[in-house]
Formats: sequence, structure tokens, C-alpha cells
Amino acid sequence: MTPNAEQRDAIFRAFGRAFFKQDMEAMYDVVTPDFTWTLLANGTLRTLDTREKVAAFFVERKGQVENVRFADVVYHHAPEASFMTFKMTGTDKATGQPFASVGVERYTFRDGRLAVKDVYVRPADAAGG
Repeated sequence: MTPNAEQRDAIFRAFGRAFFKQDMEAMYDVVTPDFTWTLLANGTLRTLDTREKVAAFFVERKGQVENVRFADVVYHHAPEASFMTFKMTGTDKATGQPFASVGVERYTFRDGRLAVKDVYVRPADAAGG
């Protein structure tokens, strides 16, 4: 079953709370057991397709960035997927430099849960974001 827009919004609220708290139990309450998260990190396509890989990525990211904030978050629901557009800011821990990125995340659903999260991010710039 593909959830309707209202059901998706409820899933995203629960997923977002779990994501920011890095609460794996709460996250896996709203994702499929084979949930897959893909992202480009440091020039490498990463596929996080197990609970252990997702947890390890949270630890890794915590060591790399801090003060991460999302702004201008908007969900766009299409029949077979939802898309989230956003701006992200934070601080690179290694350099102490601030960063700003813009991105789109594509989500698909299966059995009333999130099944796939694909992340597309680029640095924000004055002309486009």
C-alpha cells in the first residue's frame, strides 16, 4: 500500500523525530526492514541498506559535522514517491568552517512504510540557493 499524503506526512514526522534523535528503534518502526538510504558522501555513492550501516553512518557524520540545521523544508507528494526539498547548514568539524547545501530527497513506500530514501545534495551558492 502506498500511503496517501496525510499518511505520508505522519510517517515523515515520526521519521524526522527518529532521524534527529538517531533513535534506531523509532526509525525502524516507520521504515521497511530492508530500508535503503543512498547518498553521495565525499564523492562516493553510499548505500546504507542495513540498520547497522545506518547507525554507523550516524556515528561517522557526528564526527564530521555539527550544528546541522534544515530550513526551507517542503514535501512534494507524487503518486508513487514523495520528494523533500531543503537547505542544510552546519559546521565542518575538521576545518571549523560553516557550510550550506541545498538538496532533494526522494522517498518511496512499501506496505505503509518508507522503503527508500535517495539523497541529492550540492553546495548552496549565491546564484541558486
